[in-house]
Amino acid sequence: MKPLQVFIALDQLANTLLGGWADETLSSRAYRRSQKGKHGARRIIDGLFFWQVEHCKNAYYSEINRRQYPADFRDRVRDL
Repeated sequence: MKPLQVFIALDQLANTLLGGWADETLSSRAYRRSQKGKHGARRIIDGLFFWQVEHCKNAYYSEINRRQYPADFRDRVRDL
């Protein structure tokens, strides 16, 4: 079992239960919403991950680039 994958799955579940997309983390959603002027959740989450510079922004771009997927799967998605 890979603990980071379990954490991502729980994060995505929490996001979905709160009305978000099933394959998106709370951090990514907070960044996306901040681009529409809703900064509250992003400030809180970035504060919780204070040791990571721009945690929510990095989470968003990580999901855009499919970094949470295994490398061989990321390559296959690009080939489609």
